[in-house]
Amino acid sequence: MTTIPEPVASFIETVNRHDEQGFLNAFTSDGFVDDWGRQFTDRDAIKRWSDTEFIGARGTLTPEETTIEGDTVTVVGDWASSHANGRSKFIFEVVGDKLASMTIREG
Repeated sequence: MTTIPEPVASFIETVNRHDEQGFLNAFTSDGFVDDWGRQFTDRDAIKRWSDTEFIGARGTLTPEETTIEGDTVTVVGDWASSHANGRSKFIFEVVGDKLASMTIREG
């Protein structure tokens, strides 16, 4: 597996610690989440989604594969939470030390 670059590596650690503020602060001011086609485009919408399906669901990601193409970091791994479980693909668009987006798809 390729080493996971920053800020994605720290983001995964933050998620696995269930750190809501760290999770929200990882995104740019116009960052968004795309969860299987459902888009959450501002901090309040991301928080509401996360409260039930991500951080609030006590989710953890165990990375298995990583690919890097420019500013795009893709991590495929095992997602386990009280909301959903299974192999998933997380596609991160990185801008500096923040995430412009996180897209979740079937792994």
